[in-house]
Amino acid sequence: MDIKDLRDGMKRVSVEAKVVEKGDPREVKSRYSDDTYRIVDAVVADETGSIKLTLWNEQIEQVNVGDNIKIDNGYITSFKGEIQLNIGKFGKLTVG
Repeated sequence: MDIKDLRDGMKRVSVEAKVVEKGDPREVKSRYSDDTYRIVDAVVADETGSIKLTLWNEQIEQVNVGDNIKIDNGYITSFKGEIQLNIGKFGKLTVG
């Protein structure tokens, strides 16, 4: 699927893209427990466009700028008017 075709609310999204940007990790607290998670906002792009991708915990170390990645069973949300690609707990991230 091309990044330009992604829309808010889409589910079971499969995308192949290149990591063009990766921010600094930050910690967020769970709404449901005392757990703390590390997250990073990255930007991935294909020939049709780019989209923000949120990486959680161990995914942060797996992905570097310049890597080609594939996401299977991801989903799209909108935050502050900007659509984002999410891997979620049922999605799969493959690097390479």
